[in-house]
Amino acid sequence: MTLYVLIASALALVLAVVSFWLPIMTPDSEKLSPYECGFDPLGSARLPYSMRFFLVAILFLLFDLEIALLLPTPWAAQLPNPPVTILWSSVILILLTLGFVYEWSQGGLEWAE
Repeated sequence: MTLYVLIASALALVLAVVSFWLPIMTPDSEKLSPYECGFDPLGSARLPYSMRFFLVAILFLLFDLEIALLLPTPWAAQLPNPPVTILWSSVILILLTLGFVYEWSQGGLEWAE
């Protein structure tokens, strides 16, 4: 075990030293610029995001949480009172489906206006 720790430590040390000495450091104006893509930025980098983007992101997180909440439902048969678990899972699913239908009917999922 001690030999393994010594070999692993020596290998890590050798790799760390080689990583500092191996690269060739020749900075030029393009590498030192904030954008390394080869052209100068034309506008501000701080453009506002569309609220539609945040709405779709929040809806994705909401339905991702729904999957996490409904994941134990197939194992409800092994619980002492399976109908209660299935009832609560159905309530969660119905509420989220109604919210999704409402959001869809209000046009909140339309990306372009």
